[in-house]
Amino acid sequence: MTQSLEKAWSRVERKRSHKLRNSLFIVAGVGVGGAAVAVLKSRKGAMSSVPFTGGTSPRTIDESIEVNVPVSTAYNQWTQFEDFPLFMEGVDHVQQLDDDTRLHWVATVAGKTAEWNSKILEQHPDRQISWISEDGKKTRGTVTFEPIGESKTLIHLSMSYQAEGLKEALGSAAGLDQRRVRGDLDRFKELIESRGAESGAWRGEVSAGRLSKTY
Repeated sequence: MTQSLEKAWSRVERKRSHKLRNSLFIVAGVGVGGAAVAVLKSRKGAMSSVPFTGGTSPRTIDESIEVNVPVSTAYNQWTQFEDFPLFMEGVDHVQQLDDDTRLHWVATVAGKTAEWNSKILEQHPDRQISWISEDGKKTRGTVTFEPIGESKTLIHLSMSYQAEGLKEALGSAAGLDQRRVRGDLDRFKELIESRGAESGAWRGEVSAGRLSKTY
């Protein structure tokens, strides 16, 4: 009689244990997923949400740096778009297309090669360059140049883009893209200050995407 009761009780315990274990797996799964979303949402400057099966909200990055060269030197070097791979991490190739307002980009993003065209919307010598992508990667941005002395310039770069896929979204939420842009500006500073002069210059004026003046 005692052995029968013990066997019956053992079966009950095994069923309870099995149910408890399944419950823990379910809670753990929800917890990990919830934690991942919470981390992505709580990062300062991260996207407002990062759905795993769709697009993400646009992300804007703002960074500034002072360079110890005159404003015309800093601006002129920035107009040498084909030199961008010298200081922009992940950018493999930039080609200026026929009409002086369009660029073709080739870059490595999240381990994959991406290509897209961008169009210059505004370009005003020693002051501003603004652009927007026409296809491929969804990006837009503005870089401004402000003299803060005869031989010093404040460069401010503002970029917005839309991460594509989980890998890019996670990298963005972790602040990797912010650090990359900061690194790009640091390398530009090192490049232009070590040279002391620009490698070339394009002093044309672009307004509303149209070339208005050339110098």
